[in-house]
Amino acid sequence: MGSATRLERWESHSEWALAAVAFAFLIVYSVQVLAQPSGATNALLNTAMTALYVTFVVDYVVRLTLAPQRVRWFFRHLLDFAIVVLPFLRPLRLLRLVVLVKVLHRAGGDAIRGRVVMYTAASATLLVYVASLAMLETERHAADASITNFGEAVWWSIVTVTTVGYGDAYPVTVTGRVIAVLLMIGGISLIGVITATVASWIVERVSEEDSANRAATAAQIDELRDEIRHLSRQLRTHESPRTLTRDHSRHPGHDDAPSETRRQAWSNR
Repeated sequence: MGSATRLERWESHSEWALAAVAFAFLIVYSVQVLAQPSGATNALLNTAMTALYVTFVVDYVVRLTLAPQRVRWFFRHLLDFAIVVLPFLRPLRLLRLVVLVKVLHRAGGDAIRGRVVMYTAASATLLVYVASLAMLETERHAADASITNFGEAVWWSIVTVTTVGYGDAYPVTVTGRVIAVLLMIGGISLIGVITATVASWIVERVSEEDSANRAATAAQIDELRDEIRHLSRQLRTHESPRTLTRDHSRHPGHDDAPSETRRQAWSNR
């Protein structure tokens, strides 16, 4: 129980730090792919990539050590393991950016709609951009490649992630096809998330309107009840004198009988 608490505390404290590392990794990787530096600049960027990679390794080792059931934790975090063991397969190293998606997902707030909308928008943008970088790096120097610049890579990513697939641009390398498969899976998942977003928004609106209608109906019922009670009190108040009057008219001699009896008693005396 104590190990689980320490693991949760470590993940809570390191989450935003890892997100910053992942963002730095994205910047360095973007410069390497788009600018294609050489010489000392490229060596400096490779050193930065290595340092960022070591950060992910340290985080993985610490979490595995703090896990109360290490074997079970290992099999439940195979994606984290893949992030660590793929340091030199440059396109697949972008799996590390999953950390950014997790942080953005939690930063969406407590409202379901706000969280899902932010998660969807961030995931779509990040998925398209990252896939474009990875595909460009993999394909541009290949023979018979149809994706040779960043614009074509972005176009291919958008067409693929939306499951349109015009076929005007396609990968020709094995690594490029692996990236394409991962992007297809991500696109299908993204469509599912968008569908869930719309459905949750509709359910939320219907629930809000239903709650408002119920509250209005309950208020009207309470108002009618109060009005009925008020009218009932008024009726009882006006009914009492009339009842006494009717009783007196029905028995006119009832009140004079005691007086007549008293007069006869005085006469006898």
